Amino acid sequence: MTMEPLDPFCVTRRHFLSSAALGLGALGLSHLLGTTVEARADASPGRGEGLPGLPHFPPKAKRIIYLFQSGGPAQQDLFDYKPLLREKHGEPLPDHVRGNQRLTGMSANQAVLPLAGSVFAFARHGQSGAWVSELLPHIARHVDDICFIKSMWTEAINHDPAITFFQTGSQIAGRPSFGAWVSYGLGSMNANLPAFVVLVTAGQADQPLYARLWGNGFLDSRFQGVQFRSGKEPVLYLTNPAGISAQGRRAMLDTLKALNRAQYQKALDPEIEARIAQYEMAYRMQTSVPEVMDLSKEPDAVFEMYGPEARKPGTFAANCLLARRLAERGVRFIQLYHQGWDHHGDLPGGIRYQAQRTDQPTAALLRDLKQRGLLDETLVIWGGEFGRTSYSQGKLTQDNYGRDHHPRCFTIWLAGAGVRAGMTYGQTDPYGYNIVDAEGNPITPSKDAFTPGAVHVHDLQATILHLLGIDHTRLTYRYQGRDYRLTDVHGHVVRDILA
Repeated sequence: MTMEPLDPFCVTRRHFLSSAALGLGALGLSHLLGTTVEARADASPGRGEGLPGLPHFPPKAKRIIYLFQSGGPAQQDLFDYKPLLREKHGEPLPDHVRGNQRLTGMSANQAVLPLAGSVFAFARHGQSGAWVSELLPHIARHVDDICFIKSMWTEAINHDPAITFFQTGSQIAGRPSFGAWVSYGLGSMNANLPAFVVLVTAGQADQPLYARLWGNGFLDSRFQGVQFRSGKEPVLYLTNPAGISAQGRRAMLDTLKALNRAQYQKALDPEIEARIAQYEMAYRMQTSVPEVMDLSKEPDAVFEMYGPEARKPGTFAANCLLARRLAERGVRFIQLYHQGWDHHGDLPGGIRYQAQRTDQPTAALLRDLKQRGLLDETLVIWGGEFGRTSYSQGKLTQDNYGRDHHPRCFTIWLAGAGVRAGMTYGQTDPYGYNIVDAEGNPITPSKDAFTPGAVHVHDLQATILHLLGIDHTRLTYRYQGRDYRLTDVHGHVVRDILA
C-alpha cells in the first residue's frame, strides 16, 4: 500500500491512520467514524442500498407511513370500550385500581379522581368484531385490515419525553430518530427524493413539535428527515434565487463539490461527504419535489375519498394524500404529525373535532393503498405518545371535563405489510387503567423481559424493524465508545401480531 505524502500543516489522526500501511488506517478510521464491525459501510454519499448485509432477512414491509397523533388520544373515547366507566360515572377511582402509579402535577392534588365514562356510543364492526367509537365511522369500516394493540405502555408521563421516546427510543433528546435509523440501515429507494420525509399538519396549536424528533442525532446528517411544507416552497431554500438559472446552479455545485473533495482529502471528515450528498439531493429535488407535491392531476374521486379538506394544502387530509404519493415514489419512511389530542379539558368537544379532521383521511389512505396494491408492502401506524386517564382532570360536568396523561395502557394500531389483520392484541381492566391477561388478572409489565400481552415502546420499535427485515439488536452505531441502537438495550419482537 503506497502512502500519500502528508501536508505537514494538516495532519489529523484520521489522515495518518488512513495512510498507514497494512490496513491499519482502515481499521482505525472505521473506529473513529463510529461504525460497528457488522455495519461498516460503503461511506460514499448518495448510495441507495443501505448498509451491507441489510436487510438481515426478507422483509414484509418496504416502507412505513407513521400517522403520529401528538398529544395522546383518549383510548376510552375511541377504541377501548369500557361500559363500567359509564355505570360508575362520577364515582372515585378505586385505590386498588390506581395502586402506586404516579400522577402528573395537573391532577395529583385533586381531592377526588372521579371516573368519566365516554359519552360516545360504541359498536362492533367487521368480521373481527372490533369495538370502535361512533367518532370514527370511516376507520370502523377498515377494522378487518387493522391490528389493534390495546396494551401499549410507556415510562414517560409528560409530552416531550414521551414523544421523544417514541420517535428516538430515548426520553432524552439527542438520539437519531426512527426514520433516520431506517434510512441509515436500508437506504433510499428513489435517488431523487429523501428516504425520510416529514409532513406536519399546519395551523394546529398544541404541544410543540421539534425538528429533533426527525433529526439524525449522531448519525450522518443525510439521514435526517426532510420536512415538506405546504405553500409555494415545500422545502425551504430549495428553489433558485432570482437570477440564478439551473445551468448556473449546476456549475456552482460542481465547483463546490471539487472544493469539498479537496477538503475531504485533507480532513477526512465524513460530514464533508454528507454535505456533498445533500447538495446533490437538493439539486435533484428541485424537479422531483414540485412533481410529487402537485395534486392537480389527482381525480375528483380521490379528493372526495380523502374528505373536504383534502384540497387544502397542509391539512391532515392533504398530507395523507401526499403520503400515498410519496409511497408510490419509493420514499422509505413517511412521518405525519397531527397535533391537537391533548385534552385536559374541553371534552367531549375537543376529541370530536380531532376525530372529524382525521377519521376520513386515515381510512382513505388505507383504502387508497389497498386498491393500488401498496398496502401489502406498506406498514401504516396510528397512535400517540401515551393514553388518557379514566378519571376526569378537574371538575366533572355533564358537558365539559378533561382527561390527564396516562402511560400505563393505551391503544395504537397497525395495518398492512406483515401484521395480522382483524386482530386485537392485549386488553385492559374494566376501568381501562391497567393491562390484564386473558383471564383478567393484572399484569405488571417490564421493559427488561418480554411480558406477553403487554407492548412496551421498545417492543413496538423492535417489531416494526423486524417487519422491515432488520434485527433490532444488530442495527447499531458506535458513538463515543458505545454501541447505540434504536431500542437501547431492550425490546422484543411481538410475534403474536405478525402475519
